[in-house]
Amino acid sequence: MMKRLSYIMLTALMVSSASVSAGVVMGGTRIVYPQHSKEVAFSVSNMESAVPYLIQSWVEGDGQDKNNAAPFIVTPPLFRLDPEQTNTLRIQYTGAPLPTDRESVFWLDIKAIAPKPKESSNELQVNVKSKFKIFYRPDNLKGNAATAWQKITFSRTGKGLKAANPTPYYVSFYRLSVGGHKIEQPGMIGPGEIREWPVSASGGVSWSAINDFGAITATHTQPL
Repeated sequence: MMKRLSYIMLTALMVSSASVSAGVVMGGTRIVYPQHSKEVAFSVSNMESAVPYLIQSWVEGDGQDKNNAAPFIVTPPLFRLDPEQTNTLRIQYTGAPLPTDRESVFWLDIKAIAPKPKESSNELQVNVKSKFKIFYRPDNLKGNAATAWQKITFSRTGKGLKAANPTPYYVSFYRLSVGGHKIEQPGMIGPGEIREWPVSASGGVSWSAINDFGAITATHTQPL
């Protein structure tokens, strides 16, 4: 007999919701946490008509810190989400010191745990984890987060393409290409960061980004 699997839906960041499993849908693809907010909310919905899920959530650092700790707590950290129901995760900043002159990034991890199949069943239990960016945004940062992606500057190096971010904001690339040749998974560039990609193509650089709402910006072009 064929074994039924719950498939992971890798939802593109251009949409306003994201899935961690075939039945669990999030209310966004990213979270912006203003400095003086008491908390931010993030919805979790079970779209299944008959299958409950156990939802486990936590926040971790960007991997640069040794213990990968994050100054955020999530409530409730573990709960049952019944079919066709929605619950809200509340994310709270603990007050631990963070830079005030630039954004910081963390990751919200959400794991959807399916019910354990009966011993006589031919189904497999599939637990799916997904990650969502949390951007901690201090007050009174210079510039505008909505236009930060336009401020990225590009230049050629001996190895390929170099990008510099002069803003205090993170910029998440949606598309990045040189001379029409797409750079795969360009990722994001942090405040004040310089990144390089190996590129052999010639021509101008074109890029678009993902904004605070998970939507895709217009495309910007710069000659090299």
